[in-house]
Amino acid sequence: MSSEKLIISPKLPRGEDGYKTFSIRIRDETVIEIDEIAAATRRSRNELIGILLKYALEHYEIVLEE
Repeated sequence: MSSEKLIISPKLPRGEDGYKTFSIRIRDETVIEIDEIAAATRRSRNELIGILLKYALEHYEIVLEE
């Protein structure tokens, strides 16, 4: 019999795994577009929204009106 032990660490409490859960309110048309892209790429809506948000955060610019 093997003497190797199976080590099981405690599960991190919700929100401490690097992810946060929250709800947003968006237009029906936006949901339709996201669902179409998700279906075409075989990604979940959640995964796709994360990809789109990450891209937006890496490429946005703030323009202050004078």
